[in-house]
Amino acid sequence: MNAHSSVADALSLDVFKSPTCGCCQKWIDHIELSGFKATAHDTDRLNQIKTDSGILPQYQSCHTAISKNGFVFEGHIPAAIVKQFLDNPPKDAIGLAVPGMPMGSPGMEMGNMRDDYNVLLLKNDGSSDIYEQIIRPR
Repeated sequence: MNAHSSVADALSLDVFKSPTCGCCQKWIDHIELSGFKATAHDTDRLNQIKTDSGILPQYQSCHTAISKNGFVFEGHIPAAIVKQFLDNPPKDAIGLAVPGMPMGSPGMEMGNMRDDYNVLLLKNDGSSDIYEQIIRPR
């Protein structure tokens, strides 16, 4: 594999979502505009995919993205933070999550309404830490 293909693989995500979820498609548009290649997979097995990927219920959102190297990205995570993680994945991490659907997060834009939220680092042992805090100007 040459260096170009490994960079392309690093920025490729399989995104699993419900066929009726509009905000999931908006998140896919967001990450593609940031240089990712996203392949959407509409599925009725979304809960099983989350469970199989190690995403506990308290960390779940409406869509699950999986990188070619096996990291999971759950929910409306900003593309820049996904890139930051992939550039230097922390030891013992399985990925990142934004639980729920915070207003103002990528794909959940609602005019001027914005929630503060945390991007969580998901660990192999099922625990999490705050990876990044998103604080919106008031």
